[in-house]
Amino acid sequence: MSRRVIAGFVLFTACFCWAQAGQYYLGFDKNDYPGDKLLPALHKTFAYTGFWLNNPPGMNSNPWAGKRAVVRSAGFGFVILFNGRLDAQLKGQDAAALGASDAKTAVASARSEGFPVHAVIFIDQEEGGRLLPEQAAYLGAWFAGIAKAGSRAGIYCSGIDVPDGQSTISTARDVAARYSGVKLWVFNDRCPPAPGCILKASDPERSEIKDAVIWQYAQSPQSQFAAGCKAGYAEDKQCYPPGLPHTHATQIDINTSNSSDPSAGR
Repeated sequence: MSRRVIAGFVLFTACFCWAQAGQYYLGFDKNDYPGDKLLPALHKTFAYTGFWLNNPPGMNSNPWAGKRAVVRSAGFGFVILFNGRLDAQLKGQDAAALGASDAKTAVASARSEGFPVHAVIFIDQEEGGRLLPEQAAYLGAWFAGIAKAGSRAGIYCSGIDVPDGQSTISTARDVAARYSGVKLWVFNDRCPPAPGCILKASDPERSEIKDAVIWQYAQSPQSQFAAGCKAGYAEDKQCYPPGLPHTHATQIDINTSNSSDPSAGR
């Protein structure tokens, strides 16, 4: 084990207990399901987990399908997540109709998994910057469809400012200005404000996005935005939980929230 990995392990274990602050809670998310056997070890560190309702990005199936009961039994809260469409899938289409249809699919999947009716469902908006017209139409219809079904709408999106004409904009700030009441799960893994790939429960508004309810501050693998971050990343530029072997199953993204069950999914 290299010195860099050892240093990262020490920083991890320094904040081992997710309940220590009482007010802010750590969670993890990943596209692949980590496996039933790993859940108890992961819950020693994390209060909640992301849970996909459809195929995660880049995957042809959903490994989380049918796993709500076992994840809940392991003690986890939830961030319920639906994979939205890329702009290339919306160009030249009736984006609003697709948004309304996908909202129905998301709600049906959440119901089939047994999630509460009023749970928050987050849509994964992978592309950053100001929303293009078709993206805005799609998301607006999706948010409306989720609300019409009695659930609450949220979005996972970038909180990182990018050039926008004579100024800058982040997807999170654009969404907040357009859609009142939508819950914000933002990713911003630049250092600062991110602490690097270490366990540090803190106010999600430290992401630099006002009213953020979840902040994803470290990703696996380390992104281009986090290239200057030094703390916690292993030699392969991944984040791993403390005390577990470094394998594909244990590679995680790290989040902090003001709730141990951000989607109210238990």
